[in-house]
Amino acid sequence: MSDLPGIVITGGSGRMGQILIKTVLESDKAKLAGVIEREGHDWVGQDVGTAMGGAAVGVTVAYDPVDAFANAQAIIDFTSPAATVAFAGLAAQARAVHVIGTTGMTEDDVAAIDRAARHTPIVRARNMSLGVNLLTKLTEMVAKALDEDFDIEVIEAHHHHKVDAPSGTALMLGEAAAAGRGVVLKDVSDSGRDGITGARKRGDIGFSAIRGGDIVGEHDVMFAAAGERIVLRHLAADRRIFSRGALKAALWAQDKDPGAYDMMDVLGL
Repeated sequence: MSDLPGIVITGGSGRMGQILIKTVLESDKAKLAGVIEREGHDWVGQDVGTAMGGAAVGVTVAYDPVDAFANAQAIIDFTSPAATVAFAGLAAQARAVHVIGTTGMTEDDVAAIDRAARHTPIVRARNMSLGVNLLTKLTEMVAKALDEDFDIEVIEAHHHHKVDAPSGTALMLGEAAAAGRGVVLKDVSDSGRDGITGARKRGDIGFSAIRGGDIVGEHDVMFAAAGERIVLRHLAADRRIFSRGALKAALWAQDKDPGAYDMMDVLGL
């Protein structure tokens, strides 16, 4: 058991944090080496098992990541952009693998993470599920095969707590479609429709965001032309698909050189 790679979970009290903790605890390929929460949080100083309403597991929740990262082989991080950028620097110093599922990143955030990746493997993906990454690959292939007679629309739905739109996964799909067409997404993106917007511009890639209830994640990529539509779809019903993917990424990266990776690399796609 002591030879298993130790995993630290950041933002442990959140929905994804708790799912990640359970996934690592249930795994026979990794061990839970630490859990991080912000200073002053009720969980800090408690055994994480007790904090989650169960039996003690021998891991105390901490607010200072430095010691936890120093004793870990990987960090799995689904927090906020600002926190993730800070964690990336600390993970690089500790030479620990950093798996990032945080969304809502700016170009500056990504640049900071890429700098940290010079010193340690970083796997960053807007979506960790196998199915979504397959959908991304298919989207690129279909976009490459079809011309601009087919309008492309990415339609996504998430729970009402989600704070960013379009979702990170929707943007990932949009980027795949743009790559298939040989264009840059920011040059053809159409995501701000409201009021009298005029006719759709030929070649644009559109985004529609739905927020409601407890929807885990639904993504459609629609290719619509006169008289026909092609729709690629992925429905997520359980957040464990993301935690399993994140753990897979953390284990995959253990013997990798420093650098920036994504789930396509992990899955060999």
